[in-house]
Amino acid sequence: MALSRRNLLGAAAASAVTAAVLNAGQAAEGQPTPGPANKGMLRLGTYRHVPAKWDLKGNFDAFLKALDETAAKRVELLVTPECHLDGYAAADSGSSRAKLFSIAQEVGKSEYLERIAQEARQRRISIVCGFTQKDGQKLYDAAGLWDSQGQLTGVYHKTHIQTHDKQFDPGQSLPVFKSPWGPLGIMICADRRWPETARVLRLQGARLILCPSYGMRHEANEWWMRTRAYENDCFIAFAHPSVGFVVNPAGNLVAKLDGGGKEEVLAVDIDLSKADVHGHLDDRRPELYGIIAESQKSEVRDQKSER
Repeated sequence: MALSRRNLLGAAAASAVTAAVLNAGQAAEGQPTPGPANKGMLRLGTYRHVPAKWDLKGNFDAFLKALDETAAKRVELLVTPECHLDGYAAADSGSSRAKLFSIAQEVGKSEYLERIAQEARQRRISIVCGFTQKDGQKLYDAAGLWDSQGQLTGVYHKTHIQTHDKQFDPGQSLPVFKSPWGPLGIMICADRRWPETARVLRLQGARLILCPSYGMRHEANEWWMRTRAYENDCFIAFAHPSVGFVVNPAGNLVAKLDGGGKEEVLAVDIDLSKADVHGHLDDRRPELYGIIAESQKSEVRDQKSER
């Protein structure tokens, strides 16, 4: 059962949330974008590896070894942790914006990103890889999606910035990206704390939301991800240096890889057609939700001061 145009446009009008189109071919006004084949079955992989901060070559060499394991397990789409290429160097106490620029990658000029494209093409695999990106004077916590032809489908920029992440510029949109399995959504680490993030991606047709992460991985985080999947009738894949797991639209764990420091790829078969029943989405009341898109910071502060 497809999401109705009325529901999608109603949500967009009520919440005034419009995700910018970053990849060619995405439909306008928040409508689902059909994938070229819209395949239901997918063998998904999450890469578990603790990368070394600032060590681009060492981390990339480890990633190349993981691709051999990925091929052996016949994975079709692999997801790395957040900023895997540089070891999420922004969290280092000695990090600075200037230092991050020194290890940031520029699309179209980076040898590492070009090598990812080559590996994707040669191995016939889609890859989501986390890296620090520079774009002119902008610096982003980024995740790129390469398809199995080695084409860069698009790059997502982390939108919710706090603490040490303020060295980055915040992303300004929540796009979905075309794939053989239909639209894919990406949210990076802290983005998952806000339910609006996953909801906007889901309303654009993403049956699968990928979450490259580096931060919290405790039991509460697992429940957050299970809730996001349940309330949005979708699959969510969480890729972290120490754990990987996949949650289905019922909010249940499909598979999990946890514990130990061993580098490993979690491979799991998922049927995305299970996300085609939209009980929660179809029964929403978008005409009641307009306040969600309004800034409440000053009002919340005022309420606190009155207590």
